[in-house]
Amino acid sequence: MAYGITDLATFILGTVFIVLLPGPNSLYVMTLASRHGVAAGYRGAAGIFTGDLVLMLLSTAGAASLLRSTPLAFMVVKYVGAAYLAWLGLGLVRAGWQQWKAGLAAAARPAASRLDPGRPFRTAFLISLMNPKAILFFVSFFIQFVDPGYAHPALSFLLLGLIVQACSALYLSALIFGGARLAERFGRHQRLAAVGMGAMGALFVGFALRLASASLG
Repeated sequence: MAYGITDLATFILGTVFIVLLPGPNSLYVMTLASRHGVAAGYRGAAGIFTGDLVLMLLSTAGAASLLRSTPLAFMVVKYVGAAYLAWLGLGLVRAGWQQWKAGLAAAARPAASRLDPGRPFRTAFLISLMNPKAILFFVSFFIQFVDPGYAHPALSFLLLGLIVQACSALYLSALIFGGARLAERFGRHQRLAAVGMGAMGALFVGFALRLASASLG
């Protein structure tokens, strides 16, 4: 055990597995990159990193445990988060339908209302911060690898947080460049792009339904 971290190898493997699971964070960043380019994708990724950092700090301070012991507070968090994801998803579905009917130019305005390239950081931050699954990860997995008897627990949490953020950065980078490449190909096939946009919107709605039924117990 080094720096108060118990079973570092298991933590890294578990983090990689959890990061690779599809979720609203990764889907939003990939959608941004495919709609507005690599730079917008990284602005969204910065919002995800910041939201995750806030959740890490709250978890180490005990706020996530408070949500676990206060069902009403957790219900508010999960339903607000689910409603926000559903709002984003329905906006994408509507934009995809309009693009299918009228082409990319006619769909640009409604799409921007949900995926405004000028606000990706704020949107991604809110998606990350209101994700009950992320709260579950940090309260049930993240904090379990710190030795409570270690003299400098802040150092342990810092090192674990850096590992989580590094894994997330690598994965999101792959999605950003992959999304940009897909956009180049779909740009020549507008109806295929419209179907893809609608499918992403449907996935957001699906994530919203999953979050609405999430449990910390």
